Amino acid sequence: MKRNKVYVLRRRVLMHRLLHSDMTGGVLLMACAVTAVLAANIPAMEGLHRLWDTALTVSFGDNTLSMPLRTWIDDVLMAVFFFSVGLEIKRELLVGELSTRKKAMLPMFAALGGMIFPAVIYTVFNAGTPSSGGWGIPMATDIAFAIGVLSLLGTRCPVGLKVLLVALAVVDDIGAIIVLALFYPSHDIHLIYLVYAAVTVLVLLAVNKAGIRSVLVYLTLGVVLFVFVFRSGIHATIAGVVLAMTIPARTSKGDVRTFTGPDSLLCRMEAALHPWVNFLIMPLFALANAGVMIDPESLGGPMPAVIPGIFFGLLFGKPLGILAFSWLAVKLGLAGLPEGTKWRQVLALGILGGIGFTMSIFIDNLAFADTRLINAGKLAILATSFLAACAGLAALYMTTNKTKLIK
Repeated sequence: MKRNKVYVLRRRVLMHRLLHSDMTGGVLLMACAVTAVLAANIPAMEGLHRLWDTALTVSFGDNTLSMPLRTWIDDVLMAVFFFSVGLEIKRELLVGELSTRKKAMLPMFAALGGMIFPAVIYTVFNAGTPSSGGWGIPMATDIAFAIGVLSLLGTRCPVGLKVLLVALAVVDDIGAIIVLALFYPSHDIHLIYLVYAAVTVLVLLAVNKAGIRSVLVYLTLGVVLFVFVFRSGIHATIAGVVLAMTIPARTSKGDVRTFTGPDSLLCRMEAALHPWVNFLIMPLFALANAGVMIDPESLGGPMPAVIPGIFFGLLFGKPLGILAFSWLAVKLGLAGLPEGTKWRQVLALGILGGIGFTMSIFIDNLAFADTRLINAGKLAILATSFLAACAGLAALYMTTNKTKLIK
């Protein structure tokens, strides 16, 4: 009897570790991306590739909303993903690696360089072409993939380097969200719905101020906010980030220092969403959006400039920008390298930052109307992210080979 209880307990512990492991989420995301590519290129799997174009209709009384399954994933489920990202950003700003100026300066500078360099390199290749608007594609770093790959090194990698990658990715997400909101609206902007959305945010802030900790209240108002943002023309996923900023982080006793306690609504929501985002939403996004035909003829003629723009932007712009701006922050005395971290490791980390899968594909879908350019962009993102993962892992392995490990 005791053996059975021990077995059940161990199984539960193992399942919990798997569901909350960044490496497991990264591996699953990669597997779904590969599956999507195979479905787009193997006739026997064509049903899976075409599944995402199936219309799904939802009715609310006299109101009917019908969209392809892919759009439901990209607009609705990804809003939940952005909500989760927003919760993480808020936590880091309050008590994490972005909570003080000294902590925040290095990842802020590194992320800024990691966004500017790729965008400039992309523009060099695409200026004056129909694909010039895709400069935001190589700016993003996929935190799930990057952390998953970094986790493969285990304790071989200095703890400070892991912390830097997480903080850098969070700042990178903030930048990507700003770029998405300002430069890639999904439709024409309707100011009246933006006003309604702003009023909803004020109500959410008032509810927070009043000390209300009901999940149902925030989710209900969140749905209302989502509808208004969706109608406004700004991409609806931004509603997820804005909603996250209104979620109470303090406990019922009003102490933000006990942020990780069970009474913190932000902490409870983030923990509850983590497995759903990593093991349902992001894999579905990959299955629905990563499928691209690996056929030069399908691109129709000469290679679009979007391909070298993304390739060189992610694989070279990211590490050079991260290294250059990190060096600048240290030389200006604004920040210092994490304990146990060397400059060559920062460069290796920058290569890993070239994994731009989720957010890059998301922006790629919004940047172009031409299917040929969208597919070319996806092909470049997938190939470059894979190369960045392999090259980054190899570079980190070599640069940590003789480094004293910090456990």
